[in-house]
Amino acid sequence: MSLRSTSVAPFDALPNPRGGSVPFALAALAQALAALDEQRDVARPLRQATRTLRDAGWLAAARFADTLLLASPLALAASVAVAPPPGLPARPAHEHDGPDDSHIRTAFRDALIELSTVLERRNLRELACSPALYAHQRALVDIIAEHAPGVSLAYEDVALHGRPIVGAILSPQPAQRLAQARARFEAALLPALKARLGNGSRAANALAEAAFDEMDACFAELTGSDPYDFWRLAVACGRALRRGVTYWGDEDVRRFYARCNLLLSEHARGLRIVPQSFVRTALALLWRDYALFGASADDTADVELLHDYGLTVDWHVAGTQASEALWEAGSAQAGALAARVAPSRDLGALVVNGNAYEDFLQTADAAMLALGTQARALSLRADGTHGDPATSLLAAEAAYRIGAAAWALGLGHVALLADALGLAWRRAAHATSTPAARDAYGASTANPAPSVEAIEYANESLRAMLHKVAAGVAQPDATPTVRALGAAIASGAGSHSSNNASNTAGSGTSQNAAETTGSSAAVVSPDAVSSAPGGVDAELPR
Repeated sequence: MSLRSTSVAPFDALPNPRGGSVPFALAALAQALAALDEQRDVARPLRQATRTLRDAGWLAAARFADTLLLASPLALAASVAVAPPPGLPARPAHEHDGPDDSHIRTAFRDALIELSTVLERRNLRELACSPALYAHQRALVDIIAEHAPGVSLAYEDVALHGRPIVGAILSPQPAQRLAQARARFEAALLPALKARLGNGSRAANALAEAAFDEMDACFAELTGSDPYDFWRLAVACGRALRRGVTYWGDEDVRRFYARCNLLLSEHARGLRIVPQSFVRTALALLWRDYALFGASADDTADVELLHDYGLTVDWHVAGTQASEALWEAGSAQAGALAARVAPSRDLGALVVNGNAYEDFLQTADAAMLALGTQARALSLRADGTHGDPATSLLAAEAAYRIGAAAWALGLGHVALLADALGLAWRRAAHATSTPAARDAYGASTANPAPSVEAIEYANESLRAMLHKVAAGVAQPDATPTVRALGAAIASGAGSHSSNNASNTAGSGTSQNAAETTGSSAAVVSPDAVSSAPGGVDAELPR
C-alpha cells in the first residue's frame, strides 16, 4: 500500500459512483442547514436523517447525525457573528457581554456540510474511517462534554461501530527472551519518541527509522503461533502507521509504540489477555488506510490479518496523485452514464443503480451457494465439530465476498451481518486447524469457535435478508442477529479466557519461573479478564 508515500498532498477516499444513495437523508440535512441559517427548528430534519440512515444500514453516518442532533440546541443558542455595516467599525466588546460562543455554530455548520459531502460520495467505509469526518464529530462531542461531563468519543468507536471484535492474547514466553526483548525495546523507544518522523534531517530520520525497526523486530520475535497473538497485530499496525506518517503525522505512531511498551511490561508480569480497548485501537488504525484507499497484491498478509478480525477491504489502490485524479474523473463519467442509462431501484431508504443491483445479486447468489454447501455439511456432522478448516476458510471468503459487494452497493445491514458471519467461519477454521496443545499453565492454546447452531442461524438470516433484497424489499435491521452472533463468538473465546485465567492463577511457581520474569505466580489482571471476549465488558455491537 504505497499510496501514502507518493505525495504529501491530502486527498479523500475514492468515490463510489455505483453505490447506493440516501436522497431522503441528504434532503433532510439540507433542510437542517437552511433551518440553522434561518434560526428555525433543526432537530426535526436531523431526526429524519438519523432514521433514514439507520434504516439504510449506514450506521456510522447515523451516529454522526445523532451527534449533530445532540449538539443542535447548543448551536441554535450560540451567538451569531454579525458583520458591521459598510464603513463603520465593529462594536467593541463590553463587560456585560457574554462569552463569544459563535465557534459552536461554526463547528456545527461545518460538520453538517461535511457529512452531506461525504454522503454524496457513497462510500460506507469512508463514513466509518475518515479521520476528517471523525475530527468534526469529535469537535461536536467536545462541545457537548462541556455541558455533559464524561461524554467522549474515540476513533475506534466510530470506525468499528456495530462490529463484533474478538480479543487478542499474549503467548507465554521464556523469561530470558522477554527480558531481552524489553531491554531492546526500551532502548529503542526513547530515541524514537524524541525524533519527529519526516520533519528532521536525513540522519535524524534514519536514526528514528532504525529505532522503529528494532521495536518491530521485538514484536516479531515475541509473536506466537496463535493467529490472535497481539504481537502479530502490532507488527502490521506499526508498519501501517509508519507508512502513513507523511499523510496523518506521527502522533499515532508515537502513542502506539508507547502503549506497546506498557503492554510489554504487563506481558512480562504474566498478562495473557490484551485489554479489548487496545485491540480495538490497533485494529482501527490498521484498517484505516486500507478501508479508505484499498489494498494491493503486496498487502495480502495484512488483509488476511484483517479477515481474522472480521474486517474487509477493497482490492484497489491509486499509486500516485495523477492516477487518483484520473480515476476520479473516470468515476464521475461512469456515474453520469449510469444515471442516464440504468434504471434505479428503491430498497426502502436506499436508492441503488439498477446494473449494480443486478451485479450484486449475482455475486451474492454464487457466494450463498458456497455458504449453503458448507452449512449443510456442518449440520450433518454428528460430532458437533466444524469439520475441515479449509472448507471453513472457503465459507468465510464467500461471506466476505457478500460483505464487500454489499458495502459497495450501500447495503449496510447486509454487509455488517456478512462480515460477522465471515468472522465466525474464520474462528471455526482456526479452531479446527490449531492443534489442541497446552501451554505452560495447562490451558488450551486452541482458538475456540462459536457454536454450530449460531453459525447456522446467522447463515439462514443472511439468506433471508438477501431474498428480501432480491424481491426489492428494504433490508431488515441486522443488529439483533449480529449481536447474537457476536455473543456466540465472545462466549467461545470467553470460556478459553476464563480457563486460561484460572489455570494461570493456579499454576505452580516452578512453571511460572520458566515463563515469566521471576514472579511467583502468573497473574492476569482483573482489567484484562474483564476486557477479554466474554468478560463483563465484552465488546459487542451496540
